[in-house]
Amino acid sequence: MINVSNLRKSFDTIEALKGISFNIPQGECFGLLGPNGAGKTTTISIMSTLVEPSEGKVSIAGFDLKKNPLECKKNIGVVTQEIALYNELSAYDNLLFWGGMYKVPRLELIERLDEIVNLLELTDRKNDKVKTYSGGMKRRVNIASALLHNPKILFMDEPTVGIDPQSRNLIFEIIEKLHKEGMTIVYTTHYMEEAERLCNRIGIIDNGEIIAQGTLDELKTSGTMKETVVISFTNLTDESYTTIANNWKDLQRFGDTIHFYSMNIQGELSKIILRCNAFGLDIRHIDIQKINLETIFLRLTGKQLRDK
Repeated sequence: MINVSNLRKSFDTIEALKGISFNIPQGECFGLLGPNGAGKTTTISIMSTLVEPSEGKVSIAGFDLKKNPLECKKNIGVVTQEIALYNELSAYDNLLFWGGMYKVPRLELIERLDEIVNLLELTDRKNDKVKTYSGGMKRRVNIASALLHNPKILFMDEPTVGIDPQSRNLIFEIIEKLHKEGMTIVYTTHYMEEAERLCNRIGIIDNGEIIAQGTLDELKTSGTMKETVVISFTNLTDESYTTIANNWKDLQRFGDTIHFYSMNIQGELSKIILRCNAFGLDIRHIDIQKINLETIFLRLTGKQLRDK
């Protein structure tokens, strides 16, 4: 359904994408994860025809993006990070406007609009002005506008940022329903639990490159993944960290915390604690982490997903 090959994008001297490639089959929910500035939004913007690539090829539903951009647009719906609505109009009138932009026939649009308003639980408020809506309700209208023309592919760029838990759970249920019905979804998020819940496969992007991709199980069992013991200290200094690093081969520092990696963390834990005590480090907290998407991401990128 989607084929991305050697995609590159530069903005002046900044190389935002450095030749990324991936395929997304029909009906898959593909998660694209990366810290801010990694290239997620640039990738989504290119695939949704909003930004032209510097190099590379993109195929959407069998159409070459460069040669047939209009055919590609007919097959995609886009949910952007920013709310793209007119605050002085009602939700219903906003959707009529966007449906007209997609050139959905009037009678078909009205029927489709009623279905989607009901799906997103907006029926009781559909005639109220958008400016009276909560952030979560505006997000739902934003999603509705991307579904009016019944696209085969839905791009969702961090659709749950800044919304209430009730709206977030409803959006999850809608995504799961659309996915079950066979829609192909590309989903970017800052929340690991969302990717674990919703996505069949995950691509991790950092500094404009895809550094890993696969199912969660495939990522967990890759050769570089290890269990982690996370220890925070009250007196960690650059000098003491260097001493520890010279005596433990696999670790990373994050502020006053050190992540120690091992294939047998339970067996190694006492050794790690004794070594820290021997170097005069005061331990404040210890946490043992099994392999999950959070630890995989941190291990591959050296960054928290929400790092700025």
